Amino acid sequence: MHRRNDYDSVMGSFVTEKNNFAHLSPRLSVSDAEPDRNLALELVRATEAAAIASSPWVGFGDKNAADGAAVDAMRGLLSTVNFNGVVVIGEGEKDEAPMLFNGEQVGNGTGAECDVAVDPIDGTRLTALGLNNALSVLAVADRGSMFDPSAVFYMEKLVTGPEAAELVDLRLPVKQNLHLIAKAKGKKISQVTVTILDRPRHAGLIEEIRAAGARTKLIMDGDVAGAIAATREGTGVDALMGIGGTPEGIVTACAIKALGGVIQGRLWPTDDDEKQKAIDAGHELDRVLTTNDLVTSDNCYFAATGITDGDLLRGVRYKNSRIHTQSIVMRAKSGTIRFVDGEHHQDKWEAYTR
Repeated sequence: MHRRNDYDSVMGSFVTEKNNFAHLSPRLSVSDAEPDRNLALELVRATEAAAIASSPWVGFGDKNAADGAAVDAMRGLLSTVNFNGVVVIGEGEKDEAPMLFNGEQVGNGTGAECDVAVDPIDGTRLTALGLNNALSVLAVADRGSMFDPSAVFYMEKLVTGPEAAELVDLRLPVKQNLHLIAKAKGKKISQVTVTILDRPRHAGLIEEIRAAGARTKLIMDGDVAGAIAATREGTGVDALMGIGGTPEGIVTACAIKALGGVIQGRLWPTDDDEKQKAIDAGHELDRVLTTNDLVTSDNCYFAATGITDGDLLRGVRYKNSRIHTQSIVMRAKSGTIRFVDGEHHQDKWEAYTR
């Protein structure tokens, strides 16, 4: 009798829990006017294609050839996806970049209207030199929700994970932000590691970080990978700081919408002409832009596939007749993060791409 009562109790709890899942929040649903949840896995097919197409060029010193191969592959795959996308962050203006240019229509033209940010290779120089952290990256959000990066190409950035997201402020001294991150993560300041692009403009910032007692991890390129690593446990990176591309900041914001954490940015004009262009566009140069300023919609997607090994993902690998890829794909609305290990038959892949 006791066993039967226990069984009934367990089954009753199971049914109750099952019924709870039958009434998930309407916030997680999608309408016909929104990017569908299936879009996430469609996007990762495009980044896989770009990564595989560029992989034969890893270490051969020709970044333009690698980028061209990745662009062709990504563009081809995107043309099959059910959405009506406009590239708002692409390879440049139409006359300068004949493929995946700003303003180009992508997708098959059906379904939801979306802003699209593409970077077939985030780290073309890394790919050409065979160095770590080259990724193929793609982000999608509701139409009109991505910040327009055209006025100012660079921005000052601060990225960290969920623990310190509500504490840090780009307007605070570097030392204070680092101590806030250390306290939030339960670390000594000497255990905090900051990723920063290795550029002459960062010489003073590097000195400040080290003087505060924290470590630096200098990277040649690829601050999207560096920023995402700063929000993830187990990467050995606690923050990203410094001046990098505004487009990359917007792509990073799409990922952080799902990952948690924060990106803060402040536009950084390189000369008086760019400063005036920003003012004419209505930008306040002292304003700190947050994650929600860079991407206003919570209905956004991010996908990336490793080209070379890195802090976040393994690169493309060849073994016998198979091509192995590792990707990450995220949907901000549900907070779902998936790591996708792909195994592709080399002969079929080559026939498919032809």
